[in-house]
Amino acid sequence: MGVSEPSNDSEQKPDTSADRGVVIGRGILWLAKWSLALVAIAAGGWVLWFLLAKLWVAVLPLALALVVSTVLWPPTRWLVARGLKPALAASITTLGLLALLAGVIALIVPSVVDQAPDLADRSTEGVNRVRDWLQGPPLNVRQEQLDSAVNAIVDRLQSSAESIATGVFTGVSTATSAIVTLFLVLMLAFFFVKDGPKLLPWLHSNMGSRSGRHIEEVLNRIWATLGGFIRTQALVSLIDAVLIGGGLVIMGVPLAAVLTVLTFLGGFIPIVGAFVAGALAVLVALVTKGVTTALIVLAIIVVVQQLEGNVLQPVLQSRSMQLHAVIVLLAITVGGSLWGIVGAFLAVPIAAVGAVVLRYLSEQIDAASDEPAPEASDSEEPVSQ
Repeated sequence: MGVSEPSNDSEQKPDTSADRGVVIGRGILWLAKWSLALVAIAAGGWVLWFLLAKLWVAVLPLALALVVSTVLWPPTRWLVARGLKPALAASITTLGLLALLAGVIALIVPSVVDQAPDLADRSTEGVNRVRDWLQGPPLNVRQEQLDSAVNAIVDRLQSSAESIATGVFTGVSTATSAIVTLFLVLMLAFFFVKDGPKLLPWLHSNMGSRSGRHIEEVLNRIWATLGGFIRTQALVSLIDAVLIGGGLVIMGVPLAAVLTVLTFLGGFIPIVGAFVAGALAVLVALVTKGVTTALIVLAIIVVVQQLEGNVLQPVLQSRSMQLHAVIVLLAITVGGSLWGIVGAFLAVPIAAVGAVVLRYLSEQIDAASDEPAPEASDSEEPVSQ
C-alpha cells in the first residue's frame, strides 16, 4: 500500500512576489505619470484663465445674460404658448424686466434723498452715544485711545477709497461703463430667450452625433440648475424681505423700504448677502432708534435667518444646487476677492455649473468602467425648452 507524498503549496503556486525596490519604483512611476498629467491640466487651466482675463469684458455680460435668461424664459415661454411670436414675447419680458429695475431705482432714490439728512444727524448722535459708553464704566477707554482708533479707521478708508469705489464693478473694463454692460446683458438675454430653443439643435448638428449628445445633455442640466438656483433664491429672498421689511416698518425704522429692497437683493448672494443686509438694518436701527430697537431688529433678523437656514434652504435648495454650505461659502469668498460684488453674485451659479459637469463626467466614467452610476437627482433631469 503506497503512501502519497504530502503536497507542497509552494511548488504549485507561482512566486508572484517582487523585490521591494521594484514595488517602490512602480509606485514612483505611477506618481510621476499622474504628476505630469496634473501639470498639463494646470497649464491648460492657466491658459484658459489668461484668455478669460483678456476677454472678461465680453464674458461678464454673457454670464450675467445667462442668469437673467433663466428669469425671463418662463414668462417668455408662457407668452409663446399663448400664440405670440418669440421675438414679441422676448421683447415684452425684457422690457418688463427693465421697467421693474427702473421702478426699484425710483423707489430707493427718493427715500434715500428725503431721509439722508435726518439719518446723518442721528448717525452723529449714535456715534457720540457709543463714544460716551466706551469712556464710561466698565470699559473706561481714554479719549486718546478713541481718537487714535477713529483716525486709524479714517486713514484706512481714505487710503482704500479708490479700491472701494471701483470694487463695485470689478472685472468690467474701464472703457465699458455699467450702463453699457447693462445694455449688453439685456440684449444678450433677449436673443437667448428668443432663439434659445434653436441653440441646442444647432449645436448638436454641428458638433456631431456623439459629441453633440453629450453637450446637449450637459447644457440641459446646466440650464435646469441655473433656473432652479435663481427661482429658489428669488423665493427665499422674497420671504426674507417681506418678513424683515415688515418688522422694520412695525418698529418705525427709517429707510425701511430701502433696507427691504437691499435684503431682497442680498439674498441672491447666499450666506454673505443676508448677513451684510441684516447688519446694515441693525446699524440703521441703532443710530436712529436706539439700542432697544436695534436689539429687537436683530432678534427679528436672527429668527428669519434661522427659518431660512433650517426650513427654506434645505427644502428648496436641495433640489436645485446640491452644494454643501462649505463649497458655497468658499465660492463666494473666492469670487468676491477676485471680482467684487459681481464675482460674489456669480460664484454660486458657477460652482453649481462646475458640480453639474463633474457629476456628468463621473457618470460617464462609471458607465465606461462597468460600475453602477449613482441615481440622477430630479434637479438634473433635462428640461425641454
